[in-house]
Amino acid sequence: MRQRPKEQDKMERRHNFLPVEENLTAEQVKEEAERCLHCKNPRCVKGCPVNIQIPEFIQALKEDKLDEAGEIIRRTSMLPSVCGRVCPQERQCEGNCVLGIKGEAVAIGALERYAGDNTTPEKVEIVSSGKKVAIVGSGCAGMTAACDLRKAGHDVTIFEALHEFGGVLRYGIPPFRLPRTVLDREIKSLMDMGVKFEKNVIVGKSITLKQLQEAGFDAIFICSGAGLPKMMHIPGENLNGVFSANEFLTRVNLMHANEENYATPLKIGKAAAVIGGGNVAMDAARTAVRVGFEKVYIVYRRTEVELPARLEEIRHAKEEGVIFQFLHAPVEIYNKDGYVAGMKFEIMELGEPDESGRRRPVGTGRYVDLDVDTVIVALGTGPNPIIQKSAHLDGLDFEMDKKGYFVVNPDTRETSIPAIFAGGDVAPVGESNAINAMGAGKKAAKAINEYLAGK
Repeated sequence: MRQRPKEQDKMERRHNFLPVEENLTAEQVKEEAERCLHCKNPRCVKGCPVNIQIPEFIQALKEDKLDEAGEIIRRTSMLPSVCGRVCPQERQCEGNCVLGIKGEAVAIGALERYAGDNTTPEKVEIVSSGKKVAIVGSGCAGMTAACDLRKAGHDVTIFEALHEFGGVLRYGIPPFRLPRTVLDREIKSLMDMGVKFEKNVIVGKSITLKQLQEAGFDAIFICSGAGLPKMMHIPGENLNGVFSANEFLTRVNLMHANEENYATPLKIGKAAAVIGGGNVAMDAARTAVRVGFEKVYIVYRRTEVELPARLEEIRHAKEEGVIFQFLHAPVEIYNKDGYVAGMKFEIMELGEPDESGRRRPVGTGRYVDLDVDTVIVALGTGPNPIIQKSAHLDGLDFEMDKKGYFVVNPDTRETSIPAIFAGGDVAPVGESNAINAMGAGKKAAKAINEYLAGK
């Protein structure tokens, strides 16, 4: 039987930002490790974007070789404690586990998290290459690339626009899912390797790509994320009380708006509608519960079957009292003196599949109102054009796609400009999540190493 971690009481956790789950116990880890079949052709490894040797590290846990398990994971991933908590394992490693065909997959994420939390990275001897690499953004892609590039001997500097490091891991993911002590520990391990971090630097404003090149950086990796929110484009969207999920989560996660001794403004109303069905929507809704909204709705235009969020996040949201409204599409936000005074939705039904393979929602012509005073839009994000606009002024004209993303070689992450690479949410390939961003960082680091060796 699959082992499950102990969870904080669902009523208690509604009022705090402490971790929902504890680690598995040592006994549970041993029992769970025993379930692994150690397949000759492990499908779980193929399902991992960074190709962690999963059966190997599980075998080490089975043999009580905890340090060895941590070392095996860190050969390909420097963020095991992060990935064990936030990766969509059910669609990747665990989703490919043979045991999951007729029963429950091995709890690979929980085992990775345990190994990451209870081991420390081995000290790596660095031999200087004499080359310098600039990384724009301190999220998953940037930190992963920095690790591999530093191991190769390069002088690596990460430039972060905000006042704390971690990118979306810090401003987008709440501490009840990813404790800040865990994130800080992973960042410190990179600093201990000699990776340099510079904060409050907006590349494209504080400094340009051309100036980085003039400062002696031999290669640049752009992984600044996609911080431009996608909105609904309906009447009332500019009213007070309407947030993008990015703004709402950043105020709470990064700027401590939920804490009394911080002056960050956050108006807490009676009822909030979170528009969307992904992990960000779940994070926003569960955060809204914790900051004090009496009612929190997740409003999604398809059915529960089509929800893209992790099953665990959906379950936790339900346990914490979030109300799900399915087959509802936003039509209008009502206005009273410049503030949100309710919201109108059209009732939908599912038609034929669209390009995503999911059945397309079709309007029925029937409408309902929802009594809310806050709206949080979690429909995804697009790329902020700051970097490419400033680059254009310096004569660096990148090839971009019609949505504003960098066009890159999917295998190397090379852009159309020599010595400049891009990955993560500014140049997405596949699903946008932490582990895919890490995969992009690894590909970019490999390509940058090869480029610098040739140079």
